[in-house]
Amino acid sequence: MIALKKNLNIAQFQSLIALFVLCLCLAITTENFMTADNFWNVMRQISVNVCISVGMTLVVLTAGIDLSVGSILAFCGAVTAGLLRSGISIPSANLFIGFTVLGAVLAGLLVGGGLGWVNGYAVTKFKVPPFVATLAMLTMARGFTMLWTKGHPITGLGESFGFLGTGWFLGIPMPVWISGLVVFIAVVLTGKTKFGRYIYAIGGNENAARLSGIPISKVKIWVYSIAGLLAAVGGVLVTARLDSAQPNAGISYELDAIAAVVIGGTSLSGGRGTILGTVLGAVIIGVLNNGLILLNVSPFWQQVIKGIVILLAVIIDKSNQKSE
Repeated sequence: MIALKKNLNIAQFQSLIALFVLCLCLAITTENFMTADNFWNVMRQISVNVCISVGMTLVVLTAGIDLSVGSILAFCGAVTAGLLRSGISIPSANLFIGFTVLGAVLAGLLVGGGLGWVNGYAVTKFKVPPFVATLAMLTMARGFTMLWTKGHPITGLGESFGFLGTGWFLGIPMPVWISGLVVFIAVVLTGKTKFGRYIYAIGGNENAARLSGIPISKVKIWVYSIAGLLAAVGGVLVTARLDSAQPNAGISYELDAIAAVVIGGTSLSGGRGTILGTVLGAVIIGVLNNGLILLNVSPFWQQVIKGIVILLAVIIDKSNQKSE
């Protein structure tokens, strides 16, 4: 029993130890890693992945997966930028609808939640495997992005909107505040509400959860909708930071999100994991990305290294499950 407890305690701190070792190595091998400018740059970059990864965590906790978040991010960012820049014109009715920053952002978030709802509906009502359903949405949302933007960036979105991505409040970048709020709400949702308990129960044993009277389909639809909504939040942050909605935005973002979830200790089998663990995983991925850039590592090798990190995280997760 004592040995088992020690193993469990070590397993709980694996991600934190990995982050410490990574930061120590980068501090020794690079000159700019430990600077304030680089710290805030990393925090801004992490903020987007944190938003996406929180939604991904909820999905994975139900033993699902969402491959569409990167494409949803791109489409929602483009929708927000397009409405803010040009509004909606209906020539047949001689009608033009302009959008404020708040209106355009809310519209983008609504689109993200709607696309996530489609994912959840396909998974629950038509029994489409999550991998297939979200893979289809990945393709569709990317196509919607190209149709909306006509393959060209949407630029010139104004300082008020740009403040969401580049502004500061009380000495902290706005994206960090926004992602922090997302994390706080998610922690309360998963740890203090009946809905959160339902999520863990479904991932732990869906049949038992169904027999207990938990509304499986309703919970899953909400989970995928939240994941789409948070991908849209990431899209707004990326678009605001760049002052541009890029048609190819968000490519491979789903991989970073899955990596953060797995490295943070959430089991791909569902039912086990925490939001704060995912945040730690996102920090590790962000620091790794930043360090590889500072070390002038080829982008191609960066992909290889991140793939190895994900594989190792999954292997460690499986090992921890067997030891339990």
